[in-house]
Amino acid sequence: MLVGVVKRGKYGERLIDVIKHRTDMDVVSAEVPVSLPGFIEDPEEYLKRLNMDPEVFKADLLILYTFHPDLTPEVVRLAGKNGVKAVIIPGGIGRAGSIGELEAIAKEYGTHIEVDEICCTLEKCGVPAIDAFAEHLGKPELALEVKNGKISSAKVVRGSPCGSTWHVAEGLVGKSVEEVPPLAGLLCQQYPCRAVRGTPGGIHTSADLHKNAAERALGMDTKVELPRQSRPIKIEGRR
Repeated sequence: MLVGVVKRGKYGERLIDVIKHRTDMDVVSAEVPVSLPGFIEDPEEYLKRLNMDPEVFKADLLILYTFHPDLTPEVVRLAGKNGVKAVIIPGGIGRAGSIGELEAIAKEYGTHIEVDEICCTLEKCGVPAIDAFAEHLGKPELALEVKNGKISSAKVVRGSPCGSTWHVAEGLVGKSVEEVPPLAGLLCQQYPCRAVRGTPGGIHTSADLHKNAAERALGMDTKVELPRQSRPIKIEGRR
């Protein structure tokens, strides 16, 4: 499994580190400039001038931290032309481009596109490349062992792509069962994740997902209702 990551400044670095040190997947990366024009009139020509490393388009799955509504669809189009069958776009639809344009690209090249506000909502969806990735990274899942009312062991079954789930697991060991779920949410928010803060969704949704992962690991039957802005947008590309 080869994962391609398109970075923009610091965004994408943590994912690359997590893939290298927490999974058996391979990773290749390219980058776009930190400073981009607010409006790109000719994205195709602009992308050509960036001269991105073509190796990234040999990936089974491409994850884009371009965060630009003009440039992102053009990178997805180039990925489709090169045979990439699945693309994940973090950061929400506002920075991913129009749904209509992405749908047209998906249909033309048979590329499955998923737009996520935060990547810890990612789950298996029947697309082989995304399912292989979500085996390791995506919606957090924990395995907790309890002894004398306290957590004796905490293991990450599936971790957040930014690495926060491992930070959470480490902080739960030795804590009482009663305090573990809210503590899991708190530890997630203390981790230097780059999800949006101070508004609904973002890091607060990630905290709820980690709290819920701890509850499930302790046998509690709970669910998280994702806020509208945190719900993944899946654009089907199968032909």
